Amino acid sequence: MLLRLRPRRHLVAILAVMLAAARAADSANPLLQPSPLPFGYPPFDRIKDEHFAPAYEHLMAGQLAEVDAIARHPAEPTFENTLVALERSGRDFGRVQRIFSNLAGAHSNDTIRGIEKALAPKLAAHFDAIRLNRALFARIDSLHRRRAQLGLEPEAHRLLERTHIDFVRAGARLAETDQTRLKALNAEIASLQTAFTQNVLKEVNASAVIVERQADLAGLSPAEIAAAAAAAAADKQEGRFALRLLNTSGQPALASLENRALRERLHRASLARGSRGGEFDNRALIARLARLRAERATLLGYPSHAAYQLEEQTAATVGAVNKLLADLTPAAVANARREAADMQAIIDREKAGFALAAWDWDFYAEKVRRERYAFDEAQLKPYLELNRVLLDGVFFAATRLFGITFLERRDLPVYEPTVRVFEVRNANGSLLSLFLVDLYARPSKRGGAWANSYMDQSALLGTRPVIGNHLNIPQPADGEPTLLTFDEVTTLFHEFGHALHGMFSAVTYPRFSGTKVPRDFVEFPSQVNEMWATWPEVLKNYARHHRTGEPMPAALLEKVLAARKFNQGFATTEYLAASLLDQAWHQLLPGEVPAGDGVIAFEAAALRRAGVDFAPVPPRYRSTYFSHIFSGGYSAGYYSYLWSEVLDADSVEWFQANGGLTRQNGDRFRQMILSRGGSADAMELYRAFRGAEPDVKHLLRRRGLDHAGTGGGSGQ
Repeated sequence: MLLRLRPRRHLVAILAVMLAAARAADSANPLLQPSPLPFGYPPFDRIKDEHFAPAYEHLMAGQLAEVDAIARHPAEPTFENTLVALERSGRDFGRVQRIFSNLAGAHSNDTIRGIEKALAPKLAAHFDAIRLNRALFARIDSLHRRRAQLGLEPEAHRLLERTHIDFVRAGARLAETDQTRLKALNAEIASLQTAFTQNVLKEVNASAVIVERQADLAGLSPAEIAAAAAAAAADKQEGRFALRLLNTSGQPALASLENRALRERLHRASLARGSRGGEFDNRALIARLARLRAERATLLGYPSHAAYQLEEQTAATVGAVNKLLADLTPAAVANARREAADMQAIIDREKAGFALAAWDWDFYAEKVRRERYAFDEAQLKPYLELNRVLLDGVFFAATRLFGITFLERRDLPVYEPTVRVFEVRNANGSLLSLFLVDLYARPSKRGGAWANSYMDQSALLGTRPVIGNHLNIPQPADGEPTLLTFDEVTTLFHEFGHALHGMFSAVTYPRFSGTKVPRDFVEFPSQVNEMWATWPEVLKNYARHHRTGEPMPAALLEKVLAARKFNQGFATTEYLAASLLDQAWHQLLPGEVPAGDGVIAFEAAALRRAGVDFAPVPPRYRSTYFSHIFSGGYSAGYYSYLWSEVLDADSVEWFQANGGLTRQNGDRFRQMILSRGGSADAMELYRAFRGAEPDVKHLLRRRGLDHAGTGGGSGQ
């Protein structure tokens, strides 16, 4: 028998069924429920790709409803009902956003890439809907005008200042027609950045250099050859060997391969990425992206995208960045040319009959190293086994410096089998953080190395940090140890410096948590942490033979320490070239941006004008695969590694003068820098810690640029 309902009752019944279905769907989606795991650690074993799209839709709508309620609050604006309420809004949306963006970088697939592409313009629109909300900005602006009378404590006062600036820079004061154009620009820029990221990842996976004969791999270790064979087999190329590419211009195998023709082939394949035509070609995309960024800057009242970006950095102006790069370039290139001359001398002595080319640099740099310091990377690698470097190097130094301890948690789920999780405790035994370590390269992972947060610390929200580190170390064949280069060791220490910045955060408001500091300050703590990689006490503790456990011989240790300035002309020049390219693209007016077919010519002209067009040393990244600036948040900011290194080198001098690896020094650094996040002006924090202004002479000495005009070579 059918039950006949009156229309209103019928509608209520339908709505009840729909609500019950929605609740059931929500309860089945782990992204829409609080994680039952410590610190809100993501339940990776329950999260499926199909959970993300509905979670985003639900949580974006939820945050916009929260923001609308703040904007329409009937009471006069107060710090609590406006600023604090805004900080509390979107908590679950932020959690899902961090999980998804981290997986999109670390363990992507076609489904995630599709979601990422569809989400990019939606997320841009979502953030615009908040920052361009006129009623909300009116409340913030009212508070900002009355800030001197509010009696706010320092972090709260800074939150008001920074939030007001954020909204103004986002276009809150633009006329409605200009805001409409700004929204369109933001949506298209977001889509282009996502497309760039995906092109780079897909092409690097499709660009492995296939080698037919094992004999052509002479110079590689048996483990490296086995890994190349396994990589080829995974690509259904059984019996061949695949040399996979990393995202940088240089490739690790170039230091060892004896076959010059193969070195050239590998190097050219690396440099050609993104510019060969076909589906992965990024040239037109770069031109469009640079033009739109320049147009957006003009709309917001800035002469260029670089001027817009740098306003919020400690460098502050385009002129300051240009001067830093221009001041260092001549000495760096001069050093690189001297290094090249040393290598050419070996080539000539061997009667090889060719001029040094970019694909020869790493190979002959190792020969120079052997002659000058009587060792090469091959001698080091047996003493640099990954697990020992991590536990007895990175963690050992952190324990000595900060008193923190680490316990591996094998009970927590991970998104990929090689990922490891550690529980981190303070010296008093209290829980500090959870730390994920994801170190191996794989096709699902973007290039480079980075740190990220799955949960930000905030006293307001009662949240504690869950931090991840990601590297791209080639995974050896099954049963083989993971032996690192010294560059990879340094990178491991570097990324852990970012992790410490997140772990030690002790701020009230999520706006200031951890690494939410100016881009040209964020690298400072991580670069300081690199010093412990070569600190004698630490180096002796982890540099042990992977089979025998014997420590690295004292004579070899001394050579490693003596060679720290080796090849710095190359390292500085390739970095400066990339930084100068970044500025060249982002200091353009909209009408100055070349068309897609002019991208390579523009790049060559920019390098020539800057004085870094030295063929044996290409930029660390060419424009077409420069993910840092075209999709990774470093646009007009790649200089920041060098800017931060001024502070880093100066701080290393302070540590050395004050006893080095001590708890007293670590506690000072933690309390005065790492725990403060963005809750105070970055340079004020630095000057308080250091007790003085930074001195660039320490950086110049470190990189061998203090007397670059004299002597031969750049040995260290």
